[in-house]
Amino acid sequence: MEPASSLYLGLISGTSADGIDAALVSFDGDTPRLLHGLTHPWPEDLRQQILGVAQGEAVIDLDALGHLDVAMGHGFAEAALRVLGKAGIDAELVRAIGSHGQTLRHRPAGRFPFTLQLGDPSVIAERCGVDVVADFRRADVAAGGQGAPLLPAMHAMLLGQSGEARVVLNLGGIANITCLGLDGGVLGFDTGPANGLMDAWCARHRGEPFDRDGRFASEGRMDDALLRSLLDDPYFQLAPPKSTGREHFHLAWLERHLAGRSLAPADVQATLLELSARSVADSIARHAAGTRRVLVCGGGVHNRALMERLAARLAPVELQSTAVFGVDPDYLEAMAFAWLARQRLLGLPGNLPAVTGARGPRVLGAVYSASR
Repeated sequence: MEPASSLYLGLISGTSADGIDAALVSFDGDTPRLLHGLTHPWPEDLRQQILGVAQGEAVIDLDALGHLDVAMGHGFAEAALRVLGKAGIDAELVRAIGSHGQTLRHRPAGRFPFTLQLGDPSVIAERCGVDVVADFRRADVAAGGQGAPLLPAMHAMLLGQSGEARVVLNLGGIANITCLGLDGGVLGFDTGPANGLMDAWCARHRGEPFDRDGRFASEGRMDDALLRSLLDDPYFQLAPPKSTGREHFHLAWLERHLAGRSLAPADVQATLLELSARSVADSIARHAAGTRRVLVCGGGVHNRALMERLAARLAPVELQSTAVFGVDPDYLEAMAFAWLARQRLLGLPGNLPAVTGARGPRVLGAVYSASR
């Protein structure tokens, strides 16, 4: 049975931890429509703590982890309240908030696979007065899946078209692709780094959180030997289903490949940009042959140099922003978690087993009720 309100709110902070994306979404039947979106920045001290823990650079005790969870919950609540204020919508009109949280660890392999997202949903429910659905990934992992990516169902709904093989490319901290086949089949997986390594290297050498328009990378020259070394990482050869994150592709990983090399920082940045473009293009060639169009969303769509290298690598396949098809590239991911919250309240599956590798469809997320 459809819940009374058609308004939902989605929240996510991605692997770059560059801010919380908030999307207020309405549903016309099953089709989501973005009403208002914004990105709410993390306080810089909290962002640095998140990045340190996510990259394995900082070891914290249980007390500090608990404090971090609650502090992040307040950040997500503030993002939700801010988008409601900007949209002029009373919280009482929102059926639920879908909060992905912030991933601090993603280890979907091994004897006891797990994935960990923080951002206390009880804090969000209490501050906003809205039911919250959170912890979306662990049910899929418990069912033998990767717990990621979870966006392909939304990509297929909004951007699939019969008669044309398409790929939807999300350029966040990590890149992931959704392959939409002519036969209606859907495949999706993480290809490797997108912006995360470039952002970290830019912050270290330029003191800026990201490489605007790829200007830093454009000052350098790609180094073939370094690129080959980076591409030798076993992750790139794994067959899907597969997923990864900042706990694998981080600056310490890069530094191991830089050992014994003397390269200018701009040359390293240029090589990291080429790594992102090459790993995406190779993945599409290997797993989505016959693709006619690649539609791009996520923060990387604004990196002019990265988009140019992707276009060159993918030619003659057409590369376009999802905006061309009326889907805001900056808030598609947050919209997906609004949709996943709705799926949870309707008792419907949120995963695609063909994508994640789970044993079957699963209803994702846990409900944290608000006092209204």
